[in-house]
Amino acid sequence: MGSVNKVILVGNLGKDAETKFIPSGTSVTNFNLATTSKWKDKTSGEWKEQTQWHRIVYWRAENVANYLLKGKQVYVEGRLETRTYDDKDGKKVYITEVICDHLVLLGGRQDGGGSAPDEYSQQPISMPRSAGRPVAVPSQSAPPAPSEDPAFNQGITDDDVPF
Repeated sequence: MGSVNKVILVGNLGKDAETKFIPSGTSVTNFNLATTSKWKDKTSGEWKEQTQWHRIVYWRAENVANYLLKGKQVYVEGRLETRTYDDKDGKKVYITEVICDHLVLLGGRQDGGGSAPDEYSQQPISMPRSAGRPVAVPSQSAPPAPSEDPAFNQGITDDDVPF
């Protein structure tokens, strides 16, 4: 059997994503994603929290940065890649990044605070490579709307999405 290099993350963006173009004209979008673990300390009984930051690199997705804003929650699939470079003092620096193969906007914090779901919380938006516009995809991880919500499931289709 071969080897596997697969990463799946669900987290929140620490700041707006940035897209740049390399000399060949290929786009590269970079963003930082925070994932948080919570647990109850056995000795003190207090809840503890630890946040990990992940560097994400997404190639050939020119328009995705318009949607990747600070606080947004995203699902990322990809692989780990470590690269090296020499800093200004000639010291070798190692960086491990997640090279994104698949990205889904899940929702996130509005205006950088709170945890209220945004317009993507009921129907995540998939951001495929080289796509000019996002494609709505069904997700089993999206919570169902309460049955008493009269605005839920009123025949809205992908054609009603304004982008």
